[in-house]
Amino acid sequence: MGLLDQRFENGNVFITSLDDLLNWARLSSLWQMQFGLACCAIEMMAASASNFDIMRFGVIPRATPRQVDVMFVAGTVTIKMASRIKRLYDQMSEPRYIISMGSCSNCGGPYWEHGYHVLKGVDRVIPVDVYIPGCPPRPEALLEGIMKLQEKVRKESMVKKRS
Repeated sequence: MGLLDQRFENGNVFITSLDDLLNWARLSSLWQMQFGLACCAIEMMAASASNFDIMRFGVIPRATPRQVDVMFVAGTVTIKMASRIKRLYDQMSEPRYIISMGSCSNCGGPYWEHGYHVLKGVDRVIPVDVYIPGCPPRPEALLEGIMKLQEKVRKESMVKKRS
């Protein structure tokens, strides 16, 4: 047995690709922008409380769009608010992710039929990565949506392939 073989036997050395290492670091530290618009924001706040503890997934709230990786759009998106959401999305750095939380942000909810002011889904303004159904969705649904987003991040490739 050579010196190199003995070095790997102790279990302290892992062999992985750069993509896997970067994705592990990114999915373990998703910084969120809290963007609550209506009643779904109460459930988003409940997910941050001690009963559900969203921070155990590495989701840390930040106040500015330039420091976040993921935006939770929770609640009814009005047409007047759509331009502000787009502006905040444009200020986020790459890679950026969007979680649409609740029926109102997914498809307009019960309000878009009877009002001209409600946008029929936030995906008409910005691209959405994960949809969380419900009116309002439970905090467990938000945690499942975060796990779906982490799975998406895990499968991405950060390193450019040479052709």
